[in-house]
Amino acid sequence: MRLFMKASYFEEFGELDNIQAGTLERPEPGEGEVLVRIKAAGVNPVDAAVARGMLNEVIPAEFPAIPGWDMAGVVEECGYAARRFEEGDEVYAYARRPTVQQGTFAEYICIPESYLAKRPQQISMEASGGIPLVGLTAYQSLFQFGNLKKGDTLLILGGSGGVGTMAIQLAKTVGAKVIGVASDNNQDYMVELGADETIDYSAGDVGEAVKEVAPDEVDFIFHCSRGNSLEQSIGTLKSGGQLISITNSDPEIPEDINFQYVFVEPNAKQLKHIQQLADEGKVQVPVSKTYDLDEVETALQEIESLYTRGKTVITP
Repeated sequence: MRLFMKASYFEEFGELDNIQAGTLERPEPGEGEVLVRIKAAGVNPVDAAVARGMLNEVIPAEFPAIPGWDMAGVVEECGYAARRFEEGDEVYAYARRPTVQQGTFAEYICIPESYLAKRPQQISMEASGGIPLVGLTAYQSLFQFGNLKKGDTLLILGGSGGVGTMAIQLAKTVGAKVIGVASDNNQDYMVELGADETIDYSAGDVGEAVKEVAPDEVDFIFHCSRGNSLEQSIGTLKSGGQLISITNSDPEIPEDINFQYVFVEPNAKQLKHIQQLADEGKVQVPVSKTYDLDEVETALQEIESLYTRGKTVITP
């Protein structure tokens, strides 16, 4: 018997008004897969880029394509040999697959159980659904590809965005000093999340401001912004220091810098660690707005502006 679900999807790349809400066939879990009833799906700028076809050469789509890579929800059915979870378990995941087709802006998703982790229980379902992409991006940048450690001074370019706010909090869990760079109206917000120093990029040269608060230079720059903040501040990084970027794969940098470009990968083990930190009160995810499946176009237009604070979440 064919079962159906409500979803937001697009039939071709192009403008965001190509996205429509309607009924599609509900997927059935295959071997090693779990059917999850999605309760919350975080919205990220990359979701708009996917719908516009900007990542098609790297991650192709099969139409009709459902966007969305973040999710939290409830296990409804386990496929053959899927034994890690039981019906009723509350889980979350970064659900990116090799192709864009079964995304998270829908009522249901089938996903390999290896992608899933138990969601944090001390925060809301909506907040849990906003963690995976930004949480894993920050985690992998600081701890997997980077080696942030206690006592390091970390400069975060784009400290008030989704990834930047997670990076502030994760950095504080290991005892790093954090300098956050963002607009004037986000200075207090970064302090609330744990930043030791903050810089307003519109108030002058970012590099000069960094030298004032870190005269001995910084150990690590995490670049998760657009604009020219990296160009201005690269001179404040110690020789042999670490630079991780999620927005520029080939920046102009000195030869004595350890550079890595990061494109986040699914990792359930790391999600489990983030879950533990969230349940210990060390990671929070402020949810600023929620939308339903009929409003995905609006949510993507808003997130594409890059001026949002906190997480925008779809609640199917």
